[in-house]
Amino acid sequence: MKVLFLVQKEQRVILDRLYQAVAEHCECDLRWLDSADQRDLRGYFRREVNASQYDRILFFLRFKQEVRQVAFIRSVPNLVILEHDAYQNYIDCKYTGKFSRHYRNIPWARVISSGFQVTERLRQEGVDAVFVAKGYDQTLLRDLGAERDIELAFVGSTNSVAYSGRKVLLDELGARENLLVTRTKSGEDYLNTLNRIRFFVGADVGMGEYMIKNFEAMACGCVLLAWDQGEVENQALGFVDMHNLVLYRSVEQLQEKLAVLRADPQLARRIALNGQQLVQSQYSFARIGEQIVEAMRPALRPAALRGGLGEWWLRLRRALAG
Repeated sequence: MKVLFLVQKEQRVILDRLYQAVAEHCECDLRWLDSADQRDLRGYFRREVNASQYDRILFFLRFKQEVRQVAFIRSVPNLVILEHDAYQNYIDCKYTGKFSRHYRNIPWARVISSGFQVTERLRQEGVDAVFVAKGYDQTLLRDLGAERDIELAFVGSTNSVAYSGRKVLLDELGARENLLVTRTKSGEDYLNTLNRIRFFVGADVGMGEYMIKNFEAMACGCVLLAWDQGEVENQALGFVDMHNLVLYRSVEQLQEKLAVLRADPQLARRIALNGQQLVQSQYSFARIGEQIVEAMRPALRPAALRGGLGEWWLRLRRALAG
């Protein structure tokens, strides 16, 4: 299977190992698109791409650029979209409902989504959606065996509207506990900081799926205290409360479980080790990349007829959907 894999050139999270893993399991033409190319996909394809050469064309691009170019994207054959942010479709933010509308315009495209429940909701809406979880860079993130001199911490952003629930929770927790909230540079700085943290607070409040930093913290040997995304999501990922992570649904519950862990350091160490073993066996980028390729292999839906009644009906559907 020959794949054209288009990714973002400027991206805060380093995902090179994920891209490499995808390339190792197919004949892959990997290309990094800068902001200008993403804003003008029609021009980029006209200059740089012979679409007939590829069995699949895989997008991992900025959603806000995709939705502005539906007319062109509808012409891209054998299209698959890898999406880590589709949870924003179902929360209160600027993209609420926009993923659903976008995918209705390209119903023959396959969407590989990183949330199990999000994937199921998209499938119920008629999207050809497949679940492949987030993961972590196994070549960078690991347990260094360092002294964990930061007891309780969160590393990451709280600025986005999509993270408003995260900020509220961290502010409330910080008023009750000695909590460090910080940001780091990607790479070694991030690795070293995670290895100093004993209890990592995963604060994905209301998101419906677990963000990448949860897997990264587990890989580095932290005890993950994660906002509970629900039984269905946990079962899909193999997350078991007080076995390989600690789940909570309120600051009070987090504090209660934290008190148990402080009183029983051996239990805390077992949870950290079990979590680390889980992500090492299931959620390395090496494994996730292979799963992405396998998700692309089955036949795609036939594309709708261009023009004529089919095109008119699709335009009407888009107008009615707003």
